[in-house]
Amino acid sequence: MAESADHVRVEVDGRTLRLSSLDKVLYPETGTTKAQVISYYAQVAPLLLEQLRDRAVTRIRWPSGTGGPSFFEKNLPRGAPSWIRTVTLPAPGSTKARETITYPIIDSVAGLTWLANLAALELHVHQWRVSPSGEALHPDRLVVDLDPGPGAGLAECSQVALWARDILCDMGIQELWPVTSGSKGLQLYAELDGSHPVAVVREVAQGLAVALEAAHPRLVVSSMVKAKRGGKVLVDWSQNTASKTTICPWSLRGKLGRPTVAAPREWTELEDAASGRALLEQLSLDDALSRMA
Repeated sequence: MAESADHVRVEVDGRTLRLSSLDKVLYPETGTTKAQVISYYAQVAPLLLEQLRDRAVTRIRWPSGTGGPSFFEKNLPRGAPSWIRTVTLPAPGSTKARETITYPIIDSVAGLTWLANLAALELHVHQWRVSPSGEALHPDRLVVDLDPGPGAGLAECSQVALWARDILCDMGIQELWPVTSGSKGLQLYAELDGSHPVAVVREVAQGLAVALEAAHPRLVVSSMVKAKRGGKVLVDWSQNTASKTTICPWSLRGKLGRPTVAAPREWTELEDAASGRALLEQLSLDDALSRMA
């Protein structure tokens, strides 16, 4: 029911939300509005909420749309609904854990709608979840970010992901899934049982990157030095720390141009791209929704 020309109250999951500026264009090139962003997050919620479950959520917000400035937000903003679940954790690098961050944990369509109304286009999460008592658990996944340098693209990233899959499978890790990032490259996630601390997972990820570079030096680099990345794929293992986050699968990206999605992909798609049988592209909002149909 409309309150004014610019505000409406809606009921979502039994929660009352006050939405504003639904016709505001958040992606100027395609004319995609805030209402369409809210609709996307509601439709993709069955998949996205599983990825967000029990994870502290950091956000990147574009109040004026992707043509304007953005800002990164960790703490729960003032005026947040009282029903938003939160967890308060020590700030990374804080001396003796004196500084803390109160993160939202999003567990409902209502929570997603609230974030979308704030123009929180990108949702980022850690590789660990929090316990019911509010403690950070050991990582339940390992991630490597495959970032193509100049002269490389998703076909090259796909080949590196396939090589990484072989190594991880030989290590006994069977639950692996690739995600096109919605930006340039790919992320590869490996599901873990949560029994190993962050330091061990980080060491395994670094070892994977170094092994890939040693076996395939013409295509793979594990160093962050940009001068070494021409025509190669950086295997970035550094996201496996207590403080780092990655874009959540099924989250939108706040890029100029069409709205893209960090979208889980099938291994057959990567195999076809690596062999040259098909082109692998980043998925748009509409592409992602069509895959759910």
